[in-house]
Amino acid sequence: MAKESFTRKFMRATGKFRVIFGPAHSSSLDHEMTEANRKLLAQRQAETQQWETLHRPDGSTYVVPRNPDDKSLR
Repeated sequence: MAKESFTRKFMRATGKFRVIFGPAHSSSLDHEMTEANRKLLAQRQAETQQWETLHRPDGSTYVVPRNPDDKSLR
């Protein structure tokens, strides 16, 4: 008989926990954004604008600052 893999044992064990504790909580996706979430989203979008993604010839990518002198969000 083949030895059971760690992954299969882990999934079987967590399945037993789900039976006892129920599924993980997930929130609805159709709720209104709060003002705090709107501000946080705007801040995150501004942070992403300071970076530029460059592509290497091998297809990999890396991120560099658009303006190395701008330290406003870093």
